[in-house]
Amino acid sequence: MQLSYRAIYLRNIFSILLSFAFASTCFAQGGEVGLLNNINPDNPSSKFWQVTSASVYPISVGIPAGLLVLGYLRQDKNEQRKGWEIVGALAVNTVIAQGMKYAINRNRPYTKYPDIIHPYDASEEGKSFPSGHTSTAFALATSLSIEYKKWYVVVPAYAYAASVGYSRLYLGEHYPTDVLAGAAIGAGSAYLSHWLEKKIFKNK
Repeated sequence: MQLSYRAIYLRNIFSILLSFAFASTCFAQGGEVGLLNNINPDNPSSKFWQVTSASVYPISVGIPAGLLVLGYLRQDKNEQRKGWEIVGALAVNTVIAQGMKYAINRNRPYTKYPDIIHPYDASEEGKSFPSGHTSTAFALATSLSIEYKKWYVVVPAYAYAASVGYSRLYLGEHYPTDVLAGAAIGAGSAYLSHWLEKKIFKNK
């Protein structure tokens, strides 16, 4: 039986994540920490990157909520479907990312390397692999690019998601492999949600 392009994509995403998980245990002692040191400044006080990082969850709630409100006010079934599909992508992303965090149990870089400066409360808890902020941003960006295939949606969405990933490195919250894995999980979650929506509602 031939696999669809979405199934192939999801299989490849899974393979990439396994590779990242393996690399995170091997690479952190060497080049990855050096790269993080180059991005994370001695005083990561930029409000721009702090606001970029902090904006992920409000934006990821606000956009699908706005689409759903608009869809129900206009009684637009297509807009409602898009809103729920994005909600589905974010839900799948959260389950996968949080599950991997506790399965892999990787500590934040600032807890292990004193040269990594973290501007927030040092008592902050949370696991490092993968980056939940990055995965959420890429789940949203990929969902929007699937639903609205216009350059003026796709380019800003992915530029924002990439900025979120960079902000997590700048703030010393994650290793580079955490961010790369988060991007792969977020994009994969969006395609999985889209595939499930087509399967579940194909006859409706």
